[in-house]
Parts: sequence; C-alpha cells; structure tokens
Amino acid sequence: MPHVLVVGESWFTHSVHQKGFDSFFTSEYVEGAHVFLDALRERGHTVTYVPAHEIPSRLPTTAEGLRSYDVVVISDVGANSFQLTPETFARSVPSPDRTELLRAYVELGGGLLMVGGYLTFTGIDAKARWGRTPLAAALPVGMHDRDDRVELPAGAAPRVVARHQVVDGMDATWPDLLGLNEVTVRDGSDLLVECAGHPLLAVGGYGAGRSAAFTSDLAPHWAPPAFLDWKGYPELWDRLVRWLARTPVGEEA
Repeated sequence: MPHVLVVGESWFTHSVHQKGFDSFFTSEYVEGAHVFLDALRERGHTVTYVPAHEIPSRLPTTAEGLRSYDVVVISDVGANSFQLTPETFARSVPSPDRTELLRAYVELGGGLLMVGGYLTFTGIDAKARWGRTPLAAALPVGMHDRDDRVELPAGAAPRVVARHQVVDGMDATWPDLLGLNEVTVRDGSDLLVECAGHPLLAVGGYGAGRSAAFTSDLAPHWAPPAFLDWKGYPELWDRLVRWLARTPVGEEA
C-alpha cells in the first residue's frame, strides 16, 4: 500500500477577549486533517503527518529523501513555509528550496496532490504564492497571480464531468462545498470534477510522475460536515492516492 506524506492543515489561533474595560488573550493550536488522515489509514495506507510549523525541521532536504514516500499531499499551507527556513529568513544562510525538491520528486516518479484552502494555490490576498515556485510546473493546473478564492456561501454541488479510474463508479454529484480556489486546467491534463463552473479535481502527468489538484478543502470550512460524512469521501481520497502512486484503483485493488 502507498506511503503518504501529508503536509499542512494546522494553525495557531490567537484571540482577543474584550470584556468592558478589560481585555485578555488566549491561544490555541489546531490540526484540521483528522477526518482525512483517518480515511486514508482506514483504507490501509501508511500515513506520515507533518504539521505546517514543522516543515523546516521534518521535511526531507533532498528529492531522494522524498522518494521514501509514494505520494505527498500539500494542504492549506503556503509556499513561504517551504522556502523560508529559519536559517535563511533569520540568518541569511542558504538552504534547499523545498518547492524545487517537490518538483524534482514528481519528475522522478513521485505522486503529488495539492488540496485547496486559504493558503494553497494562490490563496487569500495572494499569500500562498505557489504559482511563483518551481513546483507550479509539476501541477496539472495553472494559477492566477491574485487572490484566487471563490466563495460559495450558499453551497454548490460538485459534478463529475469525465470518465477516469479515479471517479468511475462514484456518485455523479457530490455534497455541497462552500468554496474553492480558482485555477485553469493545463493542456494535457484531465478535468474530472467541476463545482459551480470551476475546476475542482484535475489530474495529469509530469516527467515520470503524476500530480493532482483538488481545489476545495478536505476539511472545514469549505468542506462542511455533509461532505466529510459522505460515503464517497474516503473512497475519493483512496482512489486518488492509489492513482498517484500507480497502484490498482477501485475494483482492481
């Protein structure tokens, strides 16, 4: 079974509580990927999880180091976390560009999935900036050089639009999502699912490897409870990881 490295989907929240004249602060640390991680593990995948703040210390520093994983998943964490290590940002010491290492990893035969959110693709206020990194060349989608969020507060149902082993046999329409990142599908890549007229799931090849882009969340807030509870949720990620890792998909597994 594939060994999957999942990176991101964590954050720190700092809150200000104002009570009349007085105020105080609280902080909490949150990891949002537990439903996704459980879905992969329950399907038999080996999963290694690296929260966003541990990228500098735990992510491999060579493309060969990444090859111990069959698939890498990047979810809701910006390119700065991969490019600006403490050594480089604080002390001006050169360090490997992990976005280039990820590109080389795919070119050498690895599988990569980018999942949407406020800090993936281009992201809120264009802060995710993945389109300005070497990894952009390995993705099946093109990114806009601006805030790319498409907010769908009333909800919109994804719709399967192509035949492909990742989606064949799944529901034709899926539970509503509340938003996604706006992208374009590259020539030679396959658009499998749309949502509100925008690409939701695209797949393609790069060098000897494969890549996929899922432009909405794998967890709240864009993925509401009905989507997380959907019977197709674990099936989707299992099929996608298997396809990226070049292992049998669906009924062939």
